[in-house]
Amino acid sequence: MTQEELLPLIYKKDDRAFKLLYDMYSKSLYGIIYNLLKDKEESEDVLQEVFIKIWKNIDSYTESKGRFFTWLLNIARNASIDKLRSKGFNNNKKNLSSDNFVHILDNSNTLSNKIDTIGIKEFVKKLKPKCIQLLDLLFFKGYTQQEASETLEMPLGTVKTQNRNCISDLRNLLKV
Repeated sequence: MTQEELLPLIYKKDDRAFKLLYDMYSKSLYGIIYNLLKDKEESEDVLQEVFIKIWKNIDSYTESKGRFFTWLLNIARNASIDKLRSKGFNNNKKNLSSDNFVHILDNSNTLSNKIDTIGIKEFVKKLKPKCIQLLDLLFFKGYTQQEASETLEMPLGTVKTQNRNCISDLRNLLKV
């Protein structure tokens, strides 16, 4: 089933549409969530919350404003960032076990692997190095624009402008 066939079923709240939606997008969304949270159980919980948000808020999706997959990714990313910033999540991470550090060292956590989980590795490679660095901070590590500004030691306005330009460059690459 294609996305074009699936969307009308989701709008009608057809029971089989939820399963199809989950089957089509759960792996990609889980990859985004896990790359931010680095915790299997928390990532699974957030994934469940994301699908509930998608199901309940499908009427807020507007095809003319962007692709459906991008809308889904933004919901997953925002839910993950919300979880990262929550007090409960931060309190659980204060006393990390040594197992967590072994996992971090074993896990190849490069930008290349993160991008590959959502299937745009080849496109991002074609961007300028400054764009790759900025997109890594903002979209894959969950930094705010202010945090990226401080990390990259550049004015906030410049970060915002470069972010828009980099996203535009990426969109142009995806259209080809």
